[in-house]
Amino acid sequence: MTPRSLLITTALLAGFSSSLAAEVYKHTDEQGNVTYSDESIDGAETVDVKPVTTVTLPKMEQVEKATSDSQRGSQPEPQATYDSARFTAPENESAFHSGSGDVVFSVTSTPALQAGHRFEVALDGQPIGQNRAGQFSVTNVNRGTHNASVNIIGPNGEIIHTGENISFTIHRPSVLN
Repeated sequence: MTPRSLLITTALLAGFSSSLAAEVYKHTDEQGNVTYSDESIDGAETVDVKPVTTVTLPKMEQVEKATSDSQRGSQPEPQATYDSARFTAPENESAFHSGSGDVVFSVTSTPALQAGHRFEVALDGQPIGQNRAGQFSVTNVNRGTHNASVNIIGPNGEIIHTGENISFTIHRPSVLN
């Protein structure tokens, strides 16, 4: 390679690489406003920008074809069926006194809970726990009316069965009395 062709090749490569890694400048004006630009301004500093990771997702047709191909060779696992998941305590629309705000939830299902499945109880839309026993204790629940729900959760965390919703009211003494 001649020195002239080496020089031309180096210049082309330098120009090509600089267009890929454009400079970013940060400038702060007298009022403290910060601006970023690809053009240098007096008093601007160069910002070191990390490369961006990009991911190319497959086209939807490819995903659908791969899914249908993988399902052809295997039988789908039978989905568990439950007739009900319900509360045995507290009763729906009940009202009770609880000085400390303790509430014990008891849940059951028909048929009985299958292997790998769990009950999940939520109080006012927030999950309070999951277990196989069907007993859940919550402390310091505020006085007033609350809603609770129960679901049956599968081994992968998916909802297998949406159960009963109940409403109950807790009476607690006032700190003012």
